[in-house]
Amino acid sequence: MGGAMDLVAGVGRVVVLMEHVAKKKDGTEDIKLLPECNLPLTGVGAVDLIITDLGVMEVTDNGLKLLETAPGVTVDEIQSKTAAKMDVSAVK
Repeated sequence: MGGAMDLVAGVGRVVVLMEHVAKKKDGTEDIKLLPECNLPLTGVGAVDLIITDLGVMEVTDNGLKLLETAPGVTVDEIQSKTAAKMDVSAVK
C-alpha cells in the first residue's frame, strides 16, 4: 500500500507476484484473493496477471481465470484458497 499508483500509472501491463495465502503464527492461513478488496485502493483495475506460489491467474472483467497450476498443486487446492470468483476451464 502507498505509492502503488506511481507504479501502475501509464504502464501497459501490471503483473503481481505474491504468496497465495497469508500464513499466521498459529499455523492457519488467511485467504488473500478476495471477491472485493477490503483495503484502501490506489490502482483500481490495474492488475492484469497474478502469479502466486500455487498458480498463475489472469484478471478479467468476470473475475480470475486460472491459467496454470504450480507443480504438485491441484485446481481444487487453489479453489479452496481463493475466495474471488475464478474460472478454471483453461487448466488441463
